Amino acid sequence: MKSSQLNHNDSPTTSASSPRDNPCFDTDSTAAALNVLADDGASFLLPYAQFLFAERESNPALEKEPDAPPEKMRIGFAQAEVAVLGSGLKALERALQKLELKFVKAADRRLAVTLNTHVAAVTITLAKENV
Repeated sequence: MKSSQLNHNDSPTTSASSPRDNPCFDTDSTAAALNVLADDGASFLLPYAQFLFAERESNPALEKEPDAPPEKMRIGFAQAEVAVLGSGLKALERALQKLELKFVKAADRRLAVTLNTHVAAVTITLAKENV
């Protein structure tokens, strides 16, 4: 049963061994919406029917902060924009391309060394007419 497997073993070794054990994201070919778990504790379901774009680039903060996460990704929806900071974000980009990214959330920085894809921070900005 899949629900019984949720985060019972958060050890870095287990998380690194399989993408399915990564605490930062998961995929599901039947996902109709992306669940965004923001750093402030808020949770949002953003429907893929409103997905507009994704942009992955080097994190501009690296110039001023050498310890900053190396990559930044913006994920645009009709009513919100999600900003993800981390490393190995190409996996998220591929999942978005297939509309299969199930959730995204930040994980402890200590896991960054053992994970191929690590999400350090997630923020969401809602469109002004919704606020």
